[in-house]
Amino acid sequence: MGDEHTGRFDGRIALVTGAGSGIGAAVARRLAAEGAEVFAADIDGPAAEAVVKELRRAHPLTVDVAEPAQVDEAFDEVVRRHGRLDVVVHAAGVDDPTAKEWIAEALVADRLPEVTARLGDDAWRRVMRVNLDGTFHVLRAALRAMAPHRSGTVVTVGSSSAFDTQAGYPHYAASKAGAHALSQSVAKEAIAFGIRVNTVAPGPTETGMAARTPAALRRGFADPRVRPYATAEEIADVVLFLVGEEAANLVGAVLLANGGRFTV
Repeated sequence: MGDEHTGRFDGRIALVTGAGSGIGAAVARRLAAEGAEVFAADIDGPAAEAVVKELRRAHPLTVDVAEPAQVDEAFDEVVRRHGRLDVVVHAAGVDDPTAKEWIAEALVADRLPEVTARLGDDAWRRVMRVNLDGTFHVLRAALRAMAPHRSGTVVTVGSSSAFDTQAGYPHYAASKAGAHALSQSVAKEAIAFGIRVNTVAPGPTETGMAARTPAALRRGFADPRVRPYATAEEIADVVLFLVGEEAANLVGAVLLANGGRFTV
């Protein structure tokens, strides 16, 4: 779509986490192209700056969503500058490349994966801190910013892995399932303040995270009976639907965007 202005989000103030790459970057580009002023937040500051350079009315923020003070500071800065925040998209997240390698090695050797017994506390906590704690930090900050104005829309990016849990990837599945439940609980509370919270749960998507997935594991996700890996832009389109007025009656939804791999 490039930077062609269409105006659907004219005048809206938006904050996107994980905006330095992948789904977050695609969402930031879509929102900016459709008129929003975008604050692009990422733990990788230079990556956020690179995305922002392509866009009109966009600003980079360096934010580690696992650190609540950094999240609060970013949201406070937006509110200080504009007096409000209309749209939040929380796309920041991490995977575990080491666990993926262990799963791929098992596939190649035609044996069952053995991951849980080898999984260290640090690996568990890293995934939980970013994917689950980070979602809490962002949702809490969003409600603090939006509730006084009795309006706002929030989308969290979860994962189909929360439903179709993969053997050998327990921490990722648990973190995303927890983030889904967290978002749904907050959605039921937030709607009383005029704030809509929803979740998109992508399946395999072509992002930097997917590029780091071992070839054997990628082949395991391939299935000629379903759509191929989604593009980040396709998932961004689902996100923009959820934050737009067309989704006014969607509250606490978890939309599967997995190309037909499974339904729930």
